[in-house]
Amino acid sequence: MLMISPRMASGMQEKQYTPSLLSFFVYNPSFGSREGEEEKKILFYHPSEVEKNEKIRNVGLCEAIVQFTRTFCPTKPAKSLHTQKNRQFFFEAEDSFWIVMVVRNPMVEKPNKDGRPPTIEYQEEEILVRLNLLHLLFLFNGTFGRAMEAGGVELLMQKLDKFFYRYLQTLHLQSCDLLDVFGGIAFFPLDKMTYLKIQSFVNRVEESLSLIKYTAFLYNDQLIWSGLEQDDMRILYKYLTTSLFPRHSEPELAGRDSPLRPEVAGNLLHYGRFLTGPANLKDPEAKFRFPRIFVNTEDSYEELHLIVYKAMSAAVCFMISASVELTREFCEQLDGLVGPQLTLLASDICEQYNVNRRISGPDKEPQFKFIYFNHMNLAEKSTIHMRKTASVSLTSVHPDLMKILGDINCDFARVDEDEEIIVKAMTDYWVVGKKSDQRELYVILNQKNANLIEVNEEVKRLCATQFNNIFFLD
Repeated sequence: MLMISPRMASGMQEKQYTPSLLSFFVYNPSFGSREGEEEKKILFYHPSEVEKNEKIRNVGLCEAIVQFTRTFCPTKPAKSLHTQKNRQFFFEAEDSFWIVMVVRNPMVEKPNKDGRPPTIEYQEEEILVRLNLLHLLFLFNGTFGRAMEAGGVELLMQKLDKFFYRYLQTLHLQSCDLLDVFGGIAFFPLDKMTYLKIQSFVNRVEESLSLIKYTAFLYNDQLIWSGLEQDDMRILYKYLTTSLFPRHSEPELAGRDSPLRPEVAGNLLHYGRFLTGPANLKDPEAKFRFPRIFVNTEDSYEELHLIVYKAMSAAVCFMISASVELTREFCEQLDGLVGPQLTLLASDICEQYNVNRRISGPDKEPQFKFIYFNHMNLAEKSTIHMRKTASVSLTSVHPDLMKILGDINCDFARVDEDEEIIVKAMTDYWVVGKKSDQRELYVILNQKNANLIEVNEEVKRLCATQFNNIFFLD
């Protein structure tokens, strides 16, 4: 994607180009070991219209890089290669199955006087990329090895074509930032009583509909309850919040007093509907097919139906063994049982959330903004992001400050010890990063006249009020 940002420079305009995907491919070097059969190594290649010899040449180059780096560290081959113009990312998804992504670095085109060609400057250090697509691939298709067992190389290539054709379109490199690196989960804060209501709801539904194996409950795209393993929920959460939910967005509804939520004596008219499966239960031609997902792929490898059901801002995911055939009767039973209860719960959560906001007082622009991530439970929280989706990242701070956050994160990734970094930005902002016991906190302070001691004290006060008992660095 091309973004042009006009700048005035000696009366002429500069052009800024965001990072772009040059190629993305999957290969297995053992499939084309003989001379003349190199094309057999390539299981998927984007863009597909690239000439065959160029595909073979690019894959061979990556294979050579990986093999060369193994001579220095056999157990840890290359993960990335940085050049002036491009950046290549290598990932061994399974034994001998390699995924490679080649990204063009962002650049600035500066015009010259006297009709000379413009000067191109590449910004080599301004890319934050995480291969989340790989995890989504395994969620919906299972591992490479399982696909090979089921139908050989041809079935695997069909699965890769179908999956990546759709999901590479959602890879918006220009909007990637620190939250994409973390790939965490935003949890919805609730009081104990409302949380117990949700837990009771989940227990009642699982008891009434014994086919349900796992349940996850979300509100406003934030997680409240999950019965899945942590890593599986992380991947499912990414799919729900960046793909499924945006396709089914609707206006927010108010709480119990809303005129849009009528009640009839003895019968609650609920707002429940299926986001996956039948769009209309009353349609005689409705199809009762649901997406299938694969969880616990490193252990028991379960294949499940994914039923996503939503009422107002509350959504519930029900997962049922794929060996069970889901019928119209089951879907009608689920709709009748879950719809009214979920509508009431959504209203209760909305009311409680509004009460808490009134108690906390009017929103004031704080002197600091922060991003927090916990590597143990994958919890993330950001007061910097006003909106964050796969294609849009709206932040309340300048992109240069987001770049500093990414640089600090890269420094943290290089060491295992707890660490603290304080940076004075050119714009008079202070940026602080703290890493402690698998937790990371990034703070941006708007205090241009403050000194290092005052900034440190301000961050200590923030930790004491917002993150009590979490950070232990002095």
